[in-house]
Amino acid sequence: MFRLQSGEQSDSKESTMGMMVKITSGDGFVFDAYRAEPEDTPRGSIVLIQEIFGVNSHIRAVADGYASEGYLVLAPAIFDRHAPGIELAYDTEGVSRGADIAFNKLNMSETLADLAATVTTLVEAGKVGVVGYCFGGLLAYLSANSLSGLACSIGYYGGGIAGVLDKKPKIPLMLHFGALDSHIPLSDVGRIQETLPEITVNIFPDADHGFNCDQRASYNAEAARAALDQSLAFFEQHLSSE
Repeated sequence: MFRLQSGEQSDSKESTMGMMVKITSGDGFVFDAYRAEPEDTPRGSIVLIQEIFGVNSHIRAVADGYASEGYLVLAPAIFDRHAPGIELAYDTEGVSRGADIAFNKLNMSETLADLAATVTTLVEAGKVGVVGYCFGGLLAYLSANSLSGLACSIGYYGGGIAGVLDKKPKIPLMLHFGALDSHIPLSDVGRIQETLPEITVNIFPDADHGFNCDQRASYNAEAARAALDQSLAFFEQHLSSE
């Protein structure tokens, strides 16, 4: 079962579905990942990419949710190279620390290599998709451009995508945004839609940044449910073995 590790941690409930495992990246670096397994044979696999707050109780719960839908899920701790085991709270201090690690400390090539290693770990269980949230949403977009072995990718409110549109997705891609998100203006979303008309972009009128996270003040249950329904349908379409 999952056990909190050292570092800055948020309150969490122990998972009933998953455990922490080790993954070795291409350069030999070993990092943690939360693994959630379905009760029956997996219908496919999902790499779940964290927000800037680490593989915390929310990310583990999301992983458990996808596992309950029949998917084998790995949520890699992409901050482990700089802050092993870190879990941050959804407060000003957590945002500041997480953003510093994500945008000032991480080497993107290493991060993508760690994600590639996670994909490789899952390929034996069938087709692999990616879903990422916040910073993970940006990484889900970059994964769709640069990682092999993926069947599809989904990004939730990924900031910065409008600035990397020269990197075209090579697999089916779905993006979710909130119309009230001041971090990602609708002008940026419009640029994404204009540049990449072939991808699926969903805009939720009453949703703000982080609308999927029930530990944040911006949580919007209706938008979260609608986005999840569309995400599950997308995964069913692209990860089904039939």
